[in-house]
Amino acid sequence: MNLLYLSNLELRQICYFLAVVEAGNNFSRAADVLQIEQPPLSQRIRSLEKMLKVELFDRRRRPLQLTAAGKVFEQETRLALTSLDRAIAQAQRTSRGEIGFLSIGIASSIANTLLPDLLRTFRDRAPQVELELRELTAEQQIQELRHHRLNIGFEVFPNRFAQDDHLAAHPIVAESIVIALPEMHPLVAHPHIPLIALANEALILPSIEAFPFYQEFVACCEQAGFQPHIVQNAKATWMLTILSLVVAGVGLAILPSNVQQLQRQGVVYRTIQHNTLTRQITALWRRDDPSPALRKFLAVIQEVANR
Repeated sequence: MNLLYLSNLELRQICYFLAVVEAGNNFSRAADVLQIEQPPLSQRIRSLEKMLKVELFDRRRRPLQLTAAGKVFEQETRLALTSLDRAIAQAQRTSRGEIGFLSIGIASSIANTLLPDLLRTFRDRAPQVELELRELTAEQQIQELRHHRLNIGFEVFPNRFAQDDHLAAHPIVAESIVIALPEMHPLVAHPHIPLIALANEALILPSIEAFPFYQEFVACCEQAGFQPHIVQNAKATWMLTILSLVVAGVGLAILPSNVQQLQRQGVVYRTIQHNTLTRQITALWRRDDPSPALRKFLAVIQEVANR
């Protein structure tokens, strides 16, 4: 592509040429459509022919006809202008965040709460943005964000990352914790179970290394006067696995309240009496991420969270 040569062409000249063709090769009619005088229009077409070094119209014939070169030029310029028009539209849509790619880190906390509404709303607004969903722990999401392999993550992140100047955080929903019990367990009779009632129970917690939030639950037990008996050989991460352990009688599980979206046969959920411990699900992204699609997604997050 000879950009230097093409830079001497005026887009207006090509548009004028096509306007004449669309007017049935009639310069007077085209001038009326373009709202200019006919002499300047004729001069523009002559200037274009001189630049191209071809005759586009056979002026010896009446009515005026396109030359063979003019017919080819018309066909090719229509294709070129169609591509240019599409390029402009696509660039504008990309700038508005309607086209692009987003890599999103998720865990069960967001998957069982706001994620379906987030995705539904965003896809309605930007159906051409490709979304990649990746199931990652909080620590993994942070590492992937720092290495520019993730645009945004959702989890209960340790407080220390809120102070990271390179990352921006926005709390979107808080949730309490519940107890998952086998349906025949004696404590099922209580709609709200005192924390001290768990003192002699085997407890299943998600991996504290993967989910540091559960250190706060252990601290609450200690404040209540007992050291929780955590089943050390049950280091499951995913909720369905933990619920299977509950059904098997391995212990009672302490899980975020969103687990109640999962109806597992043989499991009953109960709240903890007078418990104010909550988990804050947060959206986390890089401050310097230039993605317009991310900005649009952040606006959807704010809208859905406000509902």
